[in-house]
Amino acid sequence: MKIIITGGAGFIASHVADSYIAQGHNVVVIDNLLTGFKKNVNPKATFYEADIRDYAAMEKIFKKERPEVVNHHAAIAEVVKSLRDPIPTLQVNVLGTTNVLLAFGQYGKGKQKKFIFSSTGGAIYGEPKKIPADESTDTASLSPYGLSKLLGEEIIKFYARQYDFPYLIFRYPNVYGPRQNPKGEAGVIAIFGGLMKSGKQPTIFGDGTKARDYTFVHDIARANSIALKKGKGQILNLGWGKRITDQMIFDEIAANLHYSKKPIFAPYRKGEVYQIAIKADKAKKILGWKPSVKLTEGIKRTLDTIQI
Repeated sequence: MKIIITGGAGFIASHVADSYIAQGHNVVVIDNLLTGFKKNVNPKATFYEADIRDYAAMEKIFKKERPEVVNHHAAIAEVVKSLRDPIPTLQVNVLGTTNVLLAFGQYGKGKQKKFIFSSTGGAIYGEPKKIPADESTDTASLSPYGLSKLLGEEIIKFYARQYDFPYLIFRYPNVYGPRQNPKGEAGVIAIFGGLMKSGKQPTIFGDGTKARDYTFVHDIARANSIALKKGKGQILNLGWGKRITDQMIFDEIAANLHYSKKPIFAPYRKGEVYQIAIKADKAKKILGWKPSVKLTEGIKRTLDTIQI
């Protein structure tokens, strides 16, 4: 199949592209390279440096490539940045998503036409009363980032009806693994690993009890591969359903690297969820998917790839 992957020079989507290419699909990557890296783009993929906020550019690419599937990962995915200045996050994640949908609706082709979207399970549910959260949990975003993803989901549903194409929405946990930027604002495992390898002290915001659900990137890529054939008109959580605290992450990385310093503790940051984990029972039922790479193994595999 001809598949367009937006954000395909980024951390998660580049692994998805690799998975699709390994299956023999024709992959086209669109990325503006603001947070992605050209080196992440599979050499077998066709690459366009373009911004999803530019509809004329999207129309030109989609008209030429005529994809059967779009896997939409391009986004600004930083909670704190979205609180400091929400406009770029909303422009990319809402208006940019609309541009991609319009171009796909007009120029996508084939009986297998499908739109796959990476949303967030870590930010969209806010502070749920019951953890792990499932897909029926009320959405209560604490940040413009979470809100932008929720709006993106609704826009997808709207244009799927308008243009009559199926969609599948994934709500991701905290995804980690090789290619995650250790110098970015998000991605605590890569950030902590990079700092410790440099002999610097990582900062934990809060008292170390803030918790997330961590899933290795290869498991996420596998779900996106299965999604080419399974799942239609659904929202699916992808996660272990386990709460892993910041202190647990710090301790595991420190043990791997034989790092003896203590973390720096700083105040909690506004807009960040205190504790979240998401259930993937629905993904197991519909896709036959469940995560397989355990945290200890995943962290080791991630640290092995971090260069300082």
